[in-house]
Amino acid sequence: MKFAPEYVTHVLNENFEDAKELLLSPLMAINYAHLVMLAEKGIISAPEARALRDALNGISLDRVREVLYDGTYEDLFFYIERLIDKACGADIAGRLHTARSRNDLAMTMYRMRQRESIAVLGEATMGLREALIALAERHTETIYGAHTHTQPAQPTTIAHYLLAIIEQLERDTVRLGAAFESTNVNPLGACAITGTGFPIDRNRTSELLGFNGPTGNTYGSIATVDYLLESVSATSVLIVGLGRVVQDLLLWCTVEFGYLRLSDGFVQGSSIMPQKRNPVALEHARAIGSKAVGQAQAIVTTVHNTPFGDIVDTEDDLQPLVASMFRDATRMVTLVAAAMRLADFDVEKLASRAAVGGTTLTELADTLVRDHGLSFRNAHAIAALLLKARTEDPQASLSATLSKASAAILGKPLDYSEEALQKILSPAHFVQVRTTHGGPAPKETARAIGESHRLLESHRETWAARRERLDQAKAQLDARVKAL
Repeated sequence: MKFAPEYVTHVLNENFEDAKELLLSPLMAINYAHLVMLAEKGIISAPEARALRDALNGISLDRVREVLYDGTYEDLFFYIERLIDKACGADIAGRLHTARSRNDLAMTMYRMRQRESIAVLGEATMGLREALIALAERHTETIYGAHTHTQPAQPTTIAHYLLAIIEQLERDTVRLGAAFESTNVNPLGACAITGTGFPIDRNRTSELLGFNGPTGNTYGSIATVDYLLESVSATSVLIVGLGRVVQDLLLWCTVEFGYLRLSDGFVQGSSIMPQKRNPVALEHARAIGSKAVGQAQAIVTTVHNTPFGDIVDTEDDLQPLVASMFRDATRMVTLVAAAMRLADFDVEKLASRAAVGGTTLTELADTLVRDHGLSFRNAHAIAALLLKARTEDPQASLSATLSKASAAILGKPLDYSEEALQKILSPAHFVQVRTTHGGPAPKETARAIGESHRLLESHRETWAARRERLDQAKAQLDARVKAL
């Protein structure tokens, strides 16, 4: 078959280059696993199996990666088949393709590549968690004024803020783990669409390739992309969530805030302005993450409204986009982790602004409710009047102002000493009394940090077991190939 030059240039050449980079190693592993299974089931003879093994062993992956597409074959699969033909003859070479199709072979390659990408991203996510846990441990008593709707809201601690992010990343790790498990099932043996009449063993190829087991329905094995969309969704949730955090961190790096300072290795200067110290590592992280989200949306758009079956929209042209999404997501997560490991918070500046804007007035209202049995609405109104009066006259006595405000709302004054009100309205007191589960009190954040440590260790054990399973499968496959 002679392909049109335009088709060669704009499709086949591009796909061949992509396949060499992304799919060559999975393709060769599948060839070996399928060969072992065919031999063990007696579908091919022992001499044929050894001849095919030797032909596969003679293929240099480095040389294949250097090959330029010349249009005389359709894709990487046919190029590798040509090399096998040359090594052991067409008759024996053709036996390797017994009971399989490019359909199930391609879907198996995609899953193998994707599970590796998920694992790498999962490991990077756990690295970010580790960096933020260490940072939170150093700042359990570092108080700052948190914002809601971009306005000063209530005092909390840096540890409390970081733990919110850590818990989100913990959920991201679980989502990625679920996506890994959905991906790590084996379509090989589904063939073109209906399976085969040969007595193959799909469990055996699954074992040799590190899959948890075979996929079910053979039609669905080559038609479904929900496993892909699950990992794309998990990645999107991770990156969108982290992007919101990066927005905060960049704001905190501004001179106007001055809360956060990146180490010198993560900033750049200006070619004209000597004073500049630009936190570009976080800007790059934001941009790279946005790319990943855009790629994720493009993946969903590409497979949307395609026929439920074998179709190129979900295959060769899509795989570079999938790989790029995972790569950029991993770049972002890794970059933020590296930057935050060496970042410094200005503890004094954070503390100095923690009460600005009346952030502790909620605790004043709570105290009035506890001490006098007021409704929270009345207590809230008294605190609001106190803020208004203090805004108009910052030097006014807190005690006198509270007496006037309470008299205006209740018809009688509530008396507190200046010293008592100073304590009630202090950010440190505000944080200390908030011992609610998940709250900012140092004792509570210390407990939560301990839980995050334990969960991180548990997740790392789970991901290490997944990695070990893949390594063991490879070792088993290598050993079985040698024993043919």
